[in-house]
Amino acid sequence: MTPRRLPIDRFASSLIVILGLVIAVLIWGGKSCGTTCLWHNGPKISYFSWENKLIGAEDVAFILGFDRPMDRQSVEANLRVEPDLSGKISWSGRRLAYTLNRPVVYGQEYQIHLSNATGIGGESIQPFGRSVRSRDRAFAYIGTTDSNLGKLILYNWSTDEKSILTPDDLIVTDFQFYPQGEKILFAAAAKSEPDTLRKLQLYTVTTGLNGDSSQPQINLILNNQEYQNNQFDLSADGQKIVVQRIKRDNPLDFDLWLIETGKKPKRLNTKGGEFIIAPDSQTLAVAQGEGISLISLVTKTESLSFLPQFGQVLSFSRQGSAAAMINFNTDNAQLRFTRSLFYVNNQGIQTELLNTTGSIVDCQFNPNATYLYCLMTELIEGEYYQEHPYFAAINLTTKQIVPLLKLDNYHDINISMAPDGLGILFDQVITSDQEISNSSPNLKAISYLFTQAVNSSELNKLRTNSGAEIIGGNLWLLIVPPDDLSDTTKLSLEELPFVGFRPQWSP
Repeated sequence: MTPRRLPIDRFASSLIVILGLVIAVLIWGGKSCGTTCLWHNGPKISYFSWENKLIGAEDVAFILGFDRPMDRQSVEANLRVEPDLSGKISWSGRRLAYTLNRPVVYGQEYQIHLSNATGIGGESIQPFGRSVRSRDRAFAYIGTTDSNLGKLILYNWSTDEKSILTPDDLIVTDFQFYPQGEKILFAAAAKSEPDTLRKLQLYTVTTGLNGDSSQPQINLILNNQEYQNNQFDLSADGQKIVVQRIKRDNPLDFDLWLIETGKKPKRLNTKGGEFIIAPDSQTLAVAQGEGISLISLVTKTESLSFLPQFGQVLSFSRQGSAAAMINFNTDNAQLRFTRSLFYVNNQGIQTELLNTTGSIVDCQFNPNATYLYCLMTELIEGEYYQEHPYFAAINLTTKQIVPLLKLDNYHDINISMAPDGLGILFDQVITSDQEISNSSPNLKAISYLFTQAVNSSELNKLRTNSGAEIIGGNLWLLIVPPDDLSDTTKLSLEELPFVGFRPQWSP
């Protein structure tokens, strides 16, 4: 007796027949149309390191990962980056690394495409295309006009938007960007305080950069109840802050303190002068006695090393492999004091770049660490000693010194090198009516405003590094050609339409 077939048996038999026909068609179609069929499984890119990422100067390369071995020559011949972003290609197995020759331009959108490349077996790659954007070009500064006195101001160059980040009741004296530009660490005191510099507290404020449209959010990081807070520095990873603090009821109790994210502030039991956190975010360089001590911020080692021949660290290269340092020289025979600028790298090389009787105010590396841009002064001896400031660039390969720009009526200048190498921001601080009359038309136009405010108690809370009262300021941009100063006619100096001081580029 033949068993009776159930409906589910008939359905299963029909499904098997249909699936068999589909498989047969796919096999026949694959043989007849080769690699042109939509269902053909050609090689593809399975990994892109910049996927959904906002890139910045620290992004020195992108990586493409393939799902099978590729014909490398065909890949290299067909990879396109628009606008042009020159770089070098290297391989590691199925991964391609494209290392940039210079940082991405900020405020720019890049298209990365790969098509017509083939795998080892000759199969055509599935076309790949991505759009990535670099961070907005932006900078911050401290305002000096009556309405913006002591306020932290952000200008987004990419969107042409200016934002006031701090409230009316705070006077900001200094600040630093966090590594992604999303926040700023700043020192400020209440306007009602009679002595601003002795009542500073540390805060953070959000910037709203890079797609964040929320209102500025301010958080208190370190109060001033028991200690006076002085110089501070923020690590490159944004996780550590070092602050010089003095006990209010015992001025002999002064120390450097470490503030780590999520932890209580702690003493470093380290006394010293100027200091800076190295780019590795683990080492502190601090002036002690007649030298520079390198101190670990991670271990309990008292000192990693001591450099007795140097008295100041000006800056580190972005990669942390080199530093610009100053040696203070004394010629006892001629009672003459000079300063030497040194290039020091992590291979133990110490190269003297120049010796001067003037001052070396600041030096900063360009993004590729091929040039050192310095603000210095020339000492003019006569009835009175005068120092004339100027900018110069030093080629770190040839050691050639290239004069760039002479400055007049400039004091306590602050400089900031753009992360993409566009140029140098610097300020012109105004400390007297006479300086206003000799300065730019923009500053002359507002001289009356500054004159009216000069006697106010609030304005006296803004001071230069030398203690002079700040009654105004203007910002300038010195645009420099990337990696080539053979033709200084390509330099460009622009006066920016902002009134303030201490300009800093967003990273």
